[in-house]
Amino acid sequence: MSSEIKELDARKCELIGGGGGVFDVVVDGRLIFSKHQTGRFPEPGEIAGLVDN
Repeated sequence: MSSEIKELDARKCELIGGGGGVFDVVVDGRLIFSKHQTGRFPEPGEIAGLVDN
């Protein structure tokens, strides 16, 4: 997953890990995916799709 995020260098992407299973992805200061909110990890390619939107 982190390698997929690193490939998205066109924008400032940040993977925020934390205790208790937190997995958030922030792009340009905007939360685009939260495992806490969705209750699941993103599918392969899902983060790239969200960044493109």
